Amino acid sequence: MTRPARAWDDRRMTETYDVHADTAPDGLDARLVVDRGAFRLDVALAVAPGEVVALLGPNGAGKTTALRALAGLTPLTGGRLRLDGAELDRTPPESRPVGVVFQDYLLFPHLTALDNVAFGPRCQGATKAEARAQAAEWLDRLGLKDHAGAKPRKLSGGQAQRVALARALATRPRLLLLDEPLAALDARTRLEVRAQLRRHLAEFEAVAVLVTHDPLDAMVLADRLVVVEHGRVVQEGTPSDIARRPRTDYIAQLVGLNLYRGEAEGHTVRLDAGPAVTTTEELSGPVFVAFPPSAVTLHRERPTGSSARNLWRCEVAGLETHGDQIRADLAGGLALAADLTTVAAAELDLHPGAEVWATVKATQTHAYPV
Repeated sequence: MTRPARAWDDRRMTETYDVHADTAPDGLDARLVVDRGAFRLDVALAVAPGEVVALLGPNGAGKTTALRALAGLTPLTGGRLRLDGAELDRTPPESRPVGVVFQDYLLFPHLTALDNVAFGPRCQGATKAEARAQAAEWLDRLGLKDHAGAKPRKLSGGQAQRVALARALATRPRLLLLDEPLAALDARTRLEVRAQLRRHLAEFEAVAVLVTHDPLDAMVLADRLVVVEHGRVVQEGTPSDIARRPRTDYIAQLVGLNLYRGEAEGHTVRLDAGPAVTTTEELSGPVFVAFPPSAVTLHRERPTGSSARNLWRCEVAGLETHGDQIRADLAGGLALAADLTTVAAAELDLHPGAEVWATVKATQTHAYPV
């Protein structure tokens, strides 16, 4: 996302969060270390003002723990937490310039949308009239002007999500935290709200950290992805970098690629999993090899005269619907996933246990150093 230059003249900070006027804001600088029994989170985050970073990872990876540590809801065991040059480690949660949009939004059920949004400014010392005026402005910005008097039970999921976002933004946070902000929405509403949220995040001038397990949410909303597994960062980069060069099985599955590790000698990579793969890249040493399931062609008989340089004898381990295609999980010569149309699957008479030959052209593989 391309972001316009920002003005930094409006800082609504408490006495606890004291930054000298001549100090230039420098975003988030954190190393979050949290020990919880046998689990240890150790994640470093550096996020510039105006940047949206997504924490992505499987369940139990530590994403929510990291978010709660940033919000001050979970104390750090070690590390550091600085925002715009100020130490936040010992600042109470209510005194931090942090806005949070929770997964279930947590709107006050007895308050209208307007008063939900006005709650933050009121806590910061604004009069009731001032707070409601600010809230009305935010609701208007998010297209909710006509729903100001509605209580949460009268709002749709998408409307409630935008009220929660308005409530977080109304406090003018220097750090905006979003915890699975689209998880509670149905598929149709999710598509619409995702586009709206992307626009609002593009206009946000401070630091935004998004936690999600949905790769599409992360790819669309974030400038940069930080992938966490078992409490550690395993890869980070732009969405396109992550999608093109995954470095763990989890990331490969996330972006829809078959991924292997091996030793390269020229155009041949001897995989740790056993067989060799021919690639177009000429490399030497430890490498990853990746290719999409759509690059795999299946045959019931060993193909003759095929231009594909890679050929493996496999067995169908499972079949499942994957969008408008069939995803075949294969075992044997090489464990891999293949996508094919329902017509092709029927013509091949695919079923668990069926023997097939899998081919992949070298031009459809991608090898890169470990």
